[in-house]
Amino acid sequence: MKLTTTIMASTALTALAGAAAAEDMAMEMTFVSWGGAYQASQVKAYIEPYLELNPGLTVIYDESSAEATAKMRAMSEAGNVTWDVVDAVISDTIRMCDEGLIMEIDHDAQLAKGDDGSLPTEDWDGQLVSDCYIPLIVYSTTFGYRTDLVGDTAPTSVCAIFDTDAYPGKRALQKRPIDNLEWALYCDGVAKDEIYDVLSTDEGVDRALDKLATIKDDVVWWTAGAETPQLLADGEVVFGSTFNGRLFSAIAEQNQPISMLWDMQSYDLDGLVIPADLPADRLARALDFVKFATDTKRQADQAAYISYGPARKSSAPLVGKHKELGIEMAPHMPTDPANATNVHTYDYEWWADNRDDMNARFEAWLAK
Repeated sequence: MKLTTTIMASTALTALAGAAAAEDMAMEMTFVSWGGAYQASQVKAYIEPYLELNPGLTVIYDESSAEATAKMRAMSEAGNVTWDVVDAVISDTIRMCDEGLIMEIDHDAQLAKGDDGSLPTEDWDGQLVSDCYIPLIVYSTTFGYRTDLVGDTAPTSVCAIFDTDAYPGKRALQKRPIDNLEWALYCDGVAKDEIYDVLSTDEGVDRALDKLATIKDDVVWWTAGAETPQLLADGEVVFGSTFNGRLFSAIAEQNQPISMLWDMQSYDLDGLVIPADLPADRLARALDFVKFATDTKRQADQAAYISYGPARKSSAPLVGKHKELGIEMAPHMPTDPANATNVHTYDYEWWADNRDDMNARFEAWLAK
């Protein structure tokens, strides 16, 4: 969904965020993300500061990141790419990069060094999994549950979602195969380090879908990250999967009777990409913006608004309290040791290679 609201810079500062001359850069930029609390954190942490440095720039917001690959394919085929900077998950980034839909980045030449002097490739140690990808955050997809609807025994295992006897009621799951297939196999007895080997067989996919079928009648399928917190707040579901930052917002900011179930949280990376073959003025603007938005300070600043860990190592020491709530943010991060005792490590390459086939099988299963 494209938002028609634009934000104009209100305060003129003398410095510019990047090296490109202002007259060479477009004065309109479309920024694509996920909406909700996450996109709000981006606006506060680096879009508004960037606008202050670039008076007259208009930013147009789009909330279509969940459909990034399909929309980028369609725009490329039509020869009309209207997006300038896109927030994307790794599996989508790998596919779009392989298909030539987004540009490769020379990270050390085009992006800012860390505040400690480290090159970007050093500062994002182990997270540069695509030549087209600019890391932003570490987040997880995990479960929240209604504390007043689970009885006297709070769930401690992700497999509680399959236990409708102990925990009756509806469950909210994302309407996609990713994570759901892995959780299903894990709760059907497959060891974590064997999940993708099992999923690489037709029988393994059937096994995962059969496990999901045991709760299919109790599932509310969601497509937007804001849906699960609302379903939980309304008491329409007992459990719900979503991004950990969405749950943090519902718990810490809205004081909802919700708690986190961190068991088998699915780690993922999220970052910025730039569409391929942009006109020179739009490309200059996009590069200038991403250099600013992904520096040490801006990544730490985003963590002051939402409980996602900054991808830069140099940003971690700068993470402190929530800007508005005044609470320490580190204990709410998916990477906090207390929250990371049993983590599912998402296999980006496997999903990049198998996503289309898994989507087709999952949609066929849903239609039964």
